Amino acid sequence: METQILTYREVLDRFKKLLKSNNLKYTKQRELILEIIYNNQGHFTPEDIYNLIKQSYPDIRIGIATIYRTLTLLEDANLVTSISFGAKGKKYEFGLGKHHDHLVCLVCGAIEEFYDETIENQQELIAKKHNFKMTNHIMKIVGVCKNCQSKQGS
Repeated sequence: METQILTYREVLDRFKKLLKSNNLKYTKQRELILEIIYNNQGHFTPEDIYNLIKQSYPDIRIGIATIYRTLTLLEDANLVTSISFGAKGKKYEFGLGKHHDHLVCLVCGAIEEFYDETIENQQELIAKKHNFKMTNHIMKIVGVCKNCQSKQGS
């Protein structure tokens, strides 16, 4: 599992400040959304998050709309990031972990994370060449994963 840059307590403190600055109340439901994303490595749809909360905390009442609104707030504050699947929606992940890029399978939707120093250096060189101050980047390579390729070949 990837090492987190910030502790959960630090992330939660940022989240509480974010809620306050947006005149929103801190609720256990909102915190659970953040907690699920922070503690579970991977990429989640809002429905995945809803199901995880319902399984782990059956007594907590939460609506899917709360999850969508909270994810939008978290994404705007860069606490979570998302990968768009067009009409199929988005998948979310914790946004303050170590930087990485994504390989996304168009057939099954699998997401594989990778980091490549050469690509990172090349992006910096391109930005510099164009006198552009890069503050962040998102790279998503789409195609067909190994598993789906072997299924298509049979």
